[in-house]
Order: sequence, then C-alpha cells, then structure tokens
Amino acid sequence: MSTEYVLTLSCPDRPGIVAAVSGHLAAQGANIVEAQQFGDTETGRFFMRLVFAVDAAAEALRGAFAPVADTFGMQWQLRERHARRRVLLMVSKFDHCLADVLYRWRIGELPMEVVGIVANHPRETYRHLDFGDIPFHYLPMEKDAKAAQEARVWAAIEQSAAELVVLARYMQVLSDELAGKLAGRCINIHHSFLPGFKGARPYHQAHRRGVKLIGATAHFVTADLDEGPIIEQDIERVTHHDTPEDMIRIGRDIERRVLARTLRHYLDDRVLLNGSKTVVFAS
Repeated sequence: MSTEYVLTLSCPDRPGIVAAVSGHLAAQGANIVEAQQFGDTETGRFFMRLVFAVDAAAEALRGAFAPVADTFGMQWQLRERHARRRVLLMVSKFDHCLADVLYRWRIGELPMEVVGIVANHPRETYRHLDFGDIPFHYLPMEKDAKAAQEARVWAAIEQSAAELVVLARYMQVLSDELAGKLAGRCINIHHSFLPGFKGARPYHQAHRRGVKLIGATAHFVTADLDEGPIIEQDIERVTHHDTPEDMIRIGRDIERRVLARTLRHYLDDRVLLNGSKTVVFAS
C-alpha cells in the first residue's frame, strides 16, 4: 500500500534540479501528486515542495535520495505527510489564540499532537478552557530569574520532544540563547504589522496615531525581537469611530486566523526559510 510523503528542499539554483529530483522519484516507483517550485533571482536559490506516493519506507527513501541532494548541495527534508508533529504551546494572560488553536486541533483542522502548554500565569487564569490530559507547566517569570525560568521552559520542551513551539501570545521576550536553540521551529503571533507599535498597549498606540489599518503577523522567532522571517499576515480596516477596545477586539480575530493559517502551512510543510524571508507554497 502506498504512503504519501512530502519532500522539501532548497539549494543554489542551476539547470537540471527538477529533472534530477523527478527522475529519481520515478526510478523509485513514486507517483508525484503535487509539485511546487520557486527560483529566487535575488538570492540565486531554488525551492521545491513535492508530494508523492510510493510503497517504500521513509528511511530507505532518505538513503536513496541523499546522493542526489549532495550533488546539488541541498538542504532538504522528507517526511510522511500524515505524520503528526509534536507541538508545544506557550501563553501568557491573553488566551484567545490558545483557545482557538486548541479548538481547531480538537476538530481535526490542525493535524498535530499537542504535547504541552507552558504558561507564566497559573492554571486558574484559563479555567474556562478544557486542557484535558495536556500537560500544563506553570513557569512564572520572577524578577531577576529569567535564566532559571528559561531553563525550566527548555526542560519542558525537551521532555515533551516538541518539534514546534508556538508562542500563542506569550508575552515574554526569549533570550538570545533560547531563541537560538529554537531557530526554525518556534513561531510567534504578533499584533499589528511589524515593526510598528512595539511594547505595551499596542492598540492604544495605534489609536493615538489614528491608524486606518490594523493587522497581525506570524513569524519565526529569532534573537532580533519581532524581526524574524514573516510567514503570514492579515489586516482589517478601522476608522475614527473605533475605540482602543474596538481595535483590541478586531485584533484578536485577526491574530487567531493568522496563527491558524500559519500552522496549517507549517504542518503541511509549506514553509521554507529563505534567509530573512520565507517561501510559503500556498495550498
């Protein structure tokens, strides 16, 4: 019985990449069911995402493809398409993104395994949410104890074997060390278009400036605060009639849907890093 796999890759662009990859898969008896590619003329890099079906084990496929990847200097990944990634969620006081992600996960919209929730507020803060059997880690941020708190966060990530960490409105800035450990596998949802309105009370800042558009940005976490490669964004128009509270309400809706789209893209291997940017192969 055939299994569907996803192959994603990037490498310096040159003639023959598509032919080599598709020819190799054909020789393995694979049937390509979806293919997307992009050549970045600015960076000179080539990106590709292939979905194929074949009656073969993943390890055998990886071993067979390695010489092709070496020939073209590829960064690549091959995984079973329907294998669920292990995801750990981090949250602070505002839990609208957490609630939405859990709902979408429970109804099957987000094919993943939630392996833990890390919060810097006690469980009672989220008493209206049903965490079921999901491990909950209350790790408060105490004054002058950031390193110790992050050590406990990292221990929770390692113990859960999380493959992806989602900052679902986790309002603590990660240290350079922790951000480095999570490079390429930590996603943050941020109010407003970056880099505007950083810091406290962003919607009040936006209201004072009389903005006409508010939005949300999902991006990979890096050591540079809120400057990581952007994955997804969205906006809504506001007017002079809207109060800061109106903007907060509208912003919550934008943040929820931007994070949900981002997770759907990531979980289906549609997001590839391209330096300070991303290539997102839309479905």
